[in-house]
Amino acid sequence: MTQPTPTPTPTHQLAAMLAKFDPAMEKFGKAAHKKMHALLPTATQMVYDNYNFFVIGFGPSERASEAICSLAMDAHGIRLCFLWGKGLPDPEGLLRGAGNQVRNVWLDSAADLDKPAVKALLAEAVRRGKVAMPATGKGPLIIKSVSAKQRPRRAEAKPARQKVVKVKSAASR
Repeated sequence: MTQPTPTPTPTHQLAAMLAKFDPAMEKFGKAAHKKMHALLPTATQMVYDNYNFFVIGFGPSERASEAICSLAMDAHGIRLCFLWGKGLPDPEGLLRGAGNQVRNVWLDSAADLDKPAVKALLAEAVRRGKVAMPATGKGPLIIKSVSAKQRPRRAEAKPARQKVVKVKSAASR
């Protein structure tokens, strides 16, 4: 009798999801996740491998409606999204977006998460959260959903521009 295949742990599933990206983006995603986990160690981490984006949400519980922020990743980069970011004080003008509630900061590297202005936005978002973050403990990593159909996680190489050669016809000479 064959043994059932063991279910991969959430940590192994997360690694497999990040491995869909090109190596540089995978490394960036791992580093950004590690820094966010260090900044919010008690937060529940909710992973969504959706059609458009790979997202890791951070909140006080596994309820998505209570999430404070998320890392949203696609083939072109990572954004730190503040799910209730519209009213956050942003003296440095880092927040982008024009919707009714969500704002984001484009990350050039995981080191951007160490910038005082980004940390201040994060601290204020946590302070304003509907539900307080747990004071102690380590937040769990939960795989919430994986879409069967997804946009490519690797940036497509752009074809080299070809030189167009115009040939004069016999009629135009």
